[in-house]
Amino acid sequence: MKLSRMMASAGGLAAAALVAAPAWAQAAAGPIKAPTAEQMATMVNKGDTTWMLISSALVLMMSVPALALFYGGLVRTKNMLSVLMQVFMIVSVASLVWVCWGYSMAFTSGNSFVGGFSKMFLAGVSASTYAATFSNNVYIPEYAFVCFQMTFACITPALIVGAFAERVKFTPLLIFVVLWLTIVYFPMAHMVWYWAGPDFLSDTPTDTGLLYGWGALDFAGGTVVHINAGIAGLVGCFIIGKRNGYKTEPMPPHSLTMTMIGASLLWVGWFGFNAGSNLEANGVAAVAFINTFVATAAAAVAWAVIEQIVHKKPSLLGGVSGAVAGLVAITPASGFAAPMTSILLGFVASGVCFFFVTTIKNKFGYDDTLDVFGIHCVGGIIGAIGTGIVADPALGGQGWFDYTVFPSVAGTYDMGAQVLTQIKAVLVTLVLSGGVSAVLFYGLKMTMGLRPSAEVEAEGLDINEHGERAYNY
Repeated sequence: MKLSRMMASAGGLAAAALVAAPAWAQAAAGPIKAPTAEQMATMVNKGDTTWMLISSALVLMMSVPALALFYGGLVRTKNMLSVLMQVFMIVSVASLVWVCWGYSMAFTSGNSFVGGFSKMFLAGVSASTYAATFSNNVYIPEYAFVCFQMTFACITPALIVGAFAERVKFTPLLIFVVLWLTIVYFPMAHMVWYWAGPDFLSDTPTDTGLLYGWGALDFAGGTVVHINAGIAGLVGCFIIGKRNGYKTEPMPPHSLTMTMIGASLLWVGWFGFNAGSNLEANGVAAVAFINTFVATAAAAVAWAVIEQIVHKKPSLLGGVSGAVAGLVAITPASGFAAPMTSILLGFVASGVCFFFVTTIKNKFGYDDTLDVFGIHCVGGIIGAIGTGIVADPALGGQGWFDYTVFPSVAGTYDMGAQVLTQIKAVLVTLVLSGGVSAVLFYGLKMTMGLRPSAEVEAEGLDINEHGERAYNY
């Protein structure tokens, strides 16, 4: 298997990226110009296209119904519909924002922080435009790339709402989502995943996002999705405040059965999330697939074992929480790790997330309702930093340099330097998302108000915000 390509991620190549010939081909034939649109049309790989469309559907399933059911089962009966409605409408709004300006901001040339507006409203995108995959002279329809990336933009803000579930107004939340996507998510996607290659082989890409240019590894969204959403959720739960009755009244999940169904659908959908991020149906996709499988299993087992030791009873909630922690942690490493190191990453992430969800959360007293910070942000940090370790070829990893991008250093790997780069990427994500989220939450709190009245919160958001009840009995 060839070395994994630098940033072989969900967004590693922009739709307009031009894939150069390998070093040996250039040496033999000189600079090779990028193919014309007519030539690209004959290079579309139907297998890759099919896999990307299936992966897009799988990732959409992760939001609705999977995340909605997972979150919905964890809240009280009186707030069930509010969570379902929030997730469903965030997906709907984010889809529209993505095709209007998000895709352009994330995946067109601009600067190292954000793209431009040349493809606003999908200008220039059609059934006859193409996105490059990671193999030379292999393409997929640009619409397939747009759809796949759109599902990531949909699920990321939907993750945030779990941190302050049961106590946020619906309309201000949707306004926050539009602003947060525009100011935080789209720039982060650009910084981590954007690269436009040169017309012929060069040691340096002509146009990259900031973190991509640093060499930060994120196969499928550890920084862009999980750390990004997790820190925003933590900021939101601090600014909105604790639920009335938190720690003084019982607030058990109303349906762990529903939560288990949601978690199971998340696991299945995550194969599209991670393996689909390779953009091709090949060996690297299979690596990401098996790593996603075993890391999740290991994390679920680890959480259950920890609960057996600590509480003498392994819980279903703990098992599914561990599984999600494993899914989060393996996301940035899925295409770079080996199965055995993925298992170790799952074990480690589960233990650290358990510590944050129980000990740290109780020590600091913040009301992260559904543990978005403790699982997604913390698990994402473990995964992002751990990627620098498990990607090492000495441990069976795939490496990270691409012969067609950095031929002068192809085959080298410095674990220490890579881990340092991963830490820098994590810090950038925490500062950007945390800082901007704080400004947005405070601004909406001061202008529109984020929290319903105590009476509305006591009666429940379902009937007051949406005029319905989840269960009529």
